[in-house]
Amino acid sequence: MNIVIVFNHPYEGSFGNAILNSVIKGLKGANHEIDLMHLDNDGFNPVMSKADLKAFVDHKPVDPQVIDYNERLEKADHLIFIFPIWWDLMPAMTKGFVDRVLTPGVVYDHHPRGFGLVPLLKNLKGVTVITTMNKPKIMYSLLIGNLIKKAMIKSVFKTMGYKNLKWISFNMVKSVSQEKRVKWLKNIEARFSKIQ
Repeated sequence: MNIVIVFNHPYEGSFGNAILNSVIKGLKGANHEIDLMHLDNDGFNPVMSKADLKAFVDHKPVDPQVIDYNERLEKADHLIFIFPIWWDLMPAMTKGFVDRVLTPGVVYDHHPRGFGLVPLLKNLKGVTVITTMNKPKIMYSLLIGNLIKKAMIKSVFKTMGYKNLKWISFNMVKSVSQEKRVKWLKNIEARFSKIQ
């Protein structure tokens, strides 16, 4: 399968980078093709400009980087997002990717009868969102309301009509033991060595 990974973390020593490496190792072990969109290293601009907004309305992206990302998404059998949760939400580059790259006419379209959206990425069999944060899971769930699940899984991909949507959350990353982190990384590698 062709797996597209959208990664967003500016610090190379982050646990997010360790997760990325484990995911890639698992995928390579299963002989999947990997296309990494490293938003930080690519210098992705998350800001929606006037030209971008017109392109969004016209269903014709104009930014060469957005066009490149769109063409690569069209080949994806599975899409993986990896990013940290900062102040209970995704970083600006990830949000900008959703705003500027997941565009109508490319990733989805409006239903001809006006009822909802229709997915356009015909090869895409599933989407996995992997996040890290320092809050306990119960606090993020009960007090904050699982904003990433609501935003990325329900509001974006489910609304567009995509299926097989999963969210993997690593919580309290700074306070858990090194042994637990190593176990998490081994488990995520094993999980992605079996992806179909």
